[in-house]
Amino acid sequence: MDHSRTPLFDALRRHAERKPVQFHIPGHKGGAGMDPEFRDFIGENALSIDLINIAPLDDLHQPVGVILEAQKLAADAFGADATFFSVQGTSSAIMAMILSVCGTGDKIIVPRNVHKSVLSAIIFAGARPVFLSPVRDHNLGIDHGITTRSVRRALERHPDAAAVLVINPTYYGICANLKEIVDLVHEYDIPVLVDEAHGALIHFSDQLPISAMQAGADMAATSVHKLGGSMTQSSVLNVKAGLINIQRVQTILSLLTTTSTSYPLLASLDAARRQLALRGKELAERTVRLAQRTRARINEIPRLYCFGEEILGDEATYDYDPTKLTIHVRHLGITGYDAENWLRDRYRIEVELSDMYNILCLVTPGDDGEALDLLVEALRQLSAEHQDASEIREIAVEIPDIPHLSLTPRDAFYGETEWVPFRESAGRIIAEFIYVYPPGIPILLPGEVISQENIDYIINHVEVGLPVKGPEDRTITNVKVIVEETAIE
Repeated sequence: MDHSRTPLFDALRRHAERKPVQFHIPGHKGGAGMDPEFRDFIGENALSIDLINIAPLDDLHQPVGVILEAQKLAADAFGADATFFSVQGTSSAIMAMILSVCGTGDKIIVPRNVHKSVLSAIIFAGARPVFLSPVRDHNLGIDHGITTRSVRRALERHPDAAAVLVINPTYYGICANLKEIVDLVHEYDIPVLVDEAHGALIHFSDQLPISAMQAGADMAATSVHKLGGSMTQSSVLNVKAGLINIQRVQTILSLLTTTSTSYPLLASLDAARRQLALRGKELAERTVRLAQRTRARINEIPRLYCFGEEILGDEATYDYDPTKLTIHVRHLGITGYDAENWLRDRYRIEVELSDMYNILCLVTPGDDGEALDLLVEALRQLSAEHQDASEIREIAVEIPDIPHLSLTPRDAFYGETEWVPFRESAGRIIAEFIYVYPPGIPILLPGEVISQENIDYIINHVEVGLPVKGPEDRTITNVKVIVEETAIE
């Protein structure tokens, strides 16, 4: 296919050049009806293509023209049989994957360290999650991938599962042996769904882990906006035919997608696909070079550690994406949250995320050597200012066990509930989410039994200022739990 073409982007520009007289939404009509200061800042070009699904521009809900052409080009670029554009991020694409194959009572095998969108879809579907424990790295304080061994055990116990979901790569860039897992699951005629939110580049370079489509997965939700050069909130859902009904996927996506689809976001996907198809290998390899050079320099800084190839060697750490720089700061005697704030205040550096023990910096095709030099300079200064860390008791790495799931997430979410003090909630069944965002991984989800270990872990995160989110009571003073029936005397 001719990947130099951008059918949707070109159609939008041609339409704007005609200067049509608009009697349709959006009401700003090319910016004329918009706040002047905002209009001048955004610019005439962007506003001229902020349009709706009129006939010349096709309709994302039932594409037959330029959007369909753009999606076919994307499918070819990503090695899929069909690709669907999402203007509601990868969260919407992940939900569409699950809702396409799961219904009420269906089992879905998922890692516990999934994004909250996976659990949202499980609630909407009324499905029953079968959780796999990711391998925990007690040195770094993070979860890695799942093992083929754990998937095999889950399939032996639940051969009637509707799907298996795999994260490839994790937020921190770690990959399991995806091809081996896909082949195993397919022996049971069960589809494999892949959360590929952090893998937009991996399909385009041999220096990066195998992509979902290369591994033979059935569906993959890929955040083009995160690493592939499109605008925030634009993603794709890649699908292989066979175990998946492609028309049903389109129907489910249409149910989830706004009818006021953003054409600037769609056009950015079309253009990002062109760049990835034509220059993806070159861009990815340059990005890997920059990241590896920076990783080596960070590892020369006292008391800082940025893992690389040495972390590989077992099923859960089969491969990794070197463009993710996970910088372990525990030996400085500070939290990742402290490091994030220090970098922001002192060097105007913004990181992707911080957790109790690490900060994560993403290196993308948009980076250059100058920005990475500044990061290294800042980290050297951070280390120098904490050179007495040997006198500080190192922060202990603690990760709670996966809670017991007592009710399906849907039954708990819609069940009869009451409020109780969070510190006194051990043993109760929670009816809402508690998660750390980023990366959006649940600590507790509806239907799980709260343990004292969970309570201590969450309070610890709150007290050091890490972004614990989810409960209706944002202070996490009280928590919503399932009402317990008491004995009648």
